[in-house]
Amino acid sequence: MQIQTKYFGPLDVDQENVIRFANGVPGFPEEKAFIFLPLEADSVYQIMQSTQTPALAFVTVSPFMFFKDYSVELSETVIEALNIEKEQDVYISVILTLKKPFKASTANLVAPVIVNLREKQGKQVVLDGTSYHTKHPIFQPSDVEEEDRHAYSKKKAK
Repeated sequence: MQIQTKYFGPLDVDQENVIRFANGVPGFPEEKAFIFLPLEADSVYQIMQSTQTPALAFVTVSPFMFFKDYSVELSETVIEALNIEKEQDVYISVILTLKKPFKASTANLVAPVIVNLREKQGKQVVLDGTSYHTKHPIFQPSDVEEEDRHAYSKKKAK
């Protein structure tokens, strides 16, 4: 099937790769079908693109790329709603808020997107009683300082 996308224009996508969100996503209850597209070849970032609304696309990433200790406890209600049988069938991503400069970008760790890859079902889950934030910096200050030092030393070397 062909869809219009926010970042890639028209694309042919395999219907089998469409993830169904029975209740939509928070703020967009009518949006019930998304496809995850790599931002670039070999990129850790993906675009969660609505198959209905070209302008509706979220930049996502696996939270474990930036937050090694990130943990999500799924309720029985979510497990049943997504027909999760095995942990290996679950893919977890978080939605990013992109900022300039990119190193100031944040991740919504409070509301991860949970996908049952086997069943092609998804749900954005709001975690209760968590210390996570909706705008958690993806780069820690030490990462940013290290990146700045590398950029400075490259400039100085020229």
